[in-house]
Amino acid sequence: MTEPVIAQRAPYPVDVEKGKDYWWCRCGLSQKQPFCDGSHKTTDLTPLKFTAARNETVWFCGCKHTKTAPKCDGTHNKLPV
Repeated sequence: MTEPVIAQRAPYPVDVEKGKDYWWCRCGLSQKQPFCDGSHKTTDLTPLKFTAARNETVWFCGCKHTKTAPKCDGTHNKLPV
């Protein structure tokens, strides 16, 4: 598998903590969306490390097709149904 599965057609708002690492799921198979649970091991896709620069709400991409990974860029609005 080289193309991600669409986990959901909306972003996931997550309150992140400054200095903490988060591993964003790129494959879309994780049961712990938007983060990795190891499900990618059956694919060619790997998670993306995101380190929070400050305490804030981050809108993590749910469709897995964003151009600004791991953050949502609105691509989910343009995907075919």
